[in-house]
Amino acid sequence: MVTYTAEQRVRVPALRAGWLTQTFVHWPFPPEAVQALVPEELTVDEYDGAAWVSLTPFVMADVRLSGVPASTPGLPTFAETNLRTYVRDRNGREGLWFLSIEVAFPPMVAARAIGAPYHPGTLSITESGGTLAYSGSRGTGGPSYHLVVRPGDPIEPAERDVWLTSRWRAYTRRLGLLWETPVEHEPWPLADAAVEVLEETLTGVAGLPSPAGEPVVHFSEGVRHVRLGASRPCLPAPGLR
Repeated sequence: MVTYTAEQRVRVPALRAGWLTQTFVHWPFPPEAVQALVPEELTVDEYDGAAWVSLTPFVMADVRLSGVPASTPGLPTFAETNLRTYVRDRNGREGLWFLSIEVAFPPMVAARAIGAPYHPGTLSITESGGTLAYSGSRGTGGPSYHLVVRPGDPIEPAERDVWLTSRWRAYTRRLGLLWETPVEHEPWPLADAAVEVLEETLTGVAGLPSPAGEPVVHFSEGVRHVRLGASRPCLPAPGLR
């Protein structure tokens, strides 16, 4: 059961940050189309009989190592955009699998060392007339997106809202192993949002068919107390089970 509050404490975080000004754009897909894009150790999680993929642009704020105060001058703050889906491991634990991660801060690409699919790019987030515009591109001729949303009123999250936004671990794969990164933060404060412009090629480049129908959309002012734990192996290597 997906929980609205963190499943576990991350007592010794490897990294701390805020995730701010975040929009969630969620599309349903046939489960088999998404299952083909995740490792065999993971099973695509379903809601209402569909697998879901979410485009989530946001601001990664005040990124720092554990023990460094958020008030420290010069901490990096930058735009990031994830394309993610929802999975379970063989122990039934829910988490995220990232199909791609676009980032405007090149040093974050070092996270490829733990299997995270980071790509450096040019990203921007602007606000005008009650709307937020998110744009990004991965080099010249690479995948891109342009999203304009109008945040609405706060909501009391229902079951589907929690299922689409709240996960407390991310999976990556490297060295023949599946790894997990635990996450802890306060619950997302969620609001409705309306899409005014949506153009993107990230889903197609990831290997997905064209999204069918209108997306489900949420907006959040964000969470300021994100604690990311150290990645650790969570399943044996293939062939050793």
